[in-house]
Amino acid sequence: MYLENLVTDAVDPQRLGRFWEAVIGGQRLTDEPDCFETQLAVEDGPVLDLCFQRVPEPPCEPPRLHIDIFGGTARADEIDRLLGLGARHLDIVQGEAPWTMLTDPEGNPCCVLEHRATHVHTGPIAALPLDSADPGRDGEFWAWLTGWTHAPGTAAATLRHPSLRGPLLELRPEPAPKGTAKNRLHLDIRLETADDPDELAAEIAERGGREFRPARGELPWRIHTDPSGNEFCLLPAR
Repeated sequence: MYLENLVTDAVDPQRLGRFWEAVIGGQRLTDEPDCFETQLAVEDGPVLDLCFQRVPEPPCEPPRLHIDIFGGTARADEIDRLLGLGARHLDIVQGEAPWTMLTDPEGNPCCVLEHRATHVHTGPIAALPLDSADPGRDGEFWAWLTGWTHAPGTAAATLRHPSLRGPLLELRPEPAPKGTAKNRLHLDIRLETADDPDELAAEIAERGGREFRPARGELPWRIHTDPSGNEFCLLPAR
């Protein structure tokens, strides 16, 4: 199994998807009324699909997963480019933080980071910070789930694709426990032919996660949560 998708709930999938496609220089995969997909392929590293699915509700809770954008030594130019694409400044006091917080066109926060040695070869997405009640525990959970390895970083626990290229998955202490609302952004794991979904569901439970069964009828994927309550999907093998 492997990490395949970063999924974002969107009121307008086309508008939001085209924004992020321009941000990352992605290759379009799907452009339908309720779904937009674009693909980020990191040279000699992972491939990550960014998927935008239609939901009726705008963002309402602080995000537990967001995107950090590589700014590097040209961070000011990158901020100007994002503003030109439709991003907005987030109205908070940021002080001397080594990042600038923006929002995408639907209000989802994203940070543009200054240059850091740990972000060499990440590509346009520097990191995916995820809130965690126990970063050490959840780091081990996500390492098992994705096959990514522990790597240097500024977070309590940091994972990266075995190629040591592409974005960092950062487990950071949560400011508050997970609420009842579904995360606006979540990750999808793709199973391979030899993977047994029932066996994986049992091991997810043993590692502190659980299977989540919303009232959405029969879906071709299974929804789980990590030990901190963050949702993710197990997609069937291709």
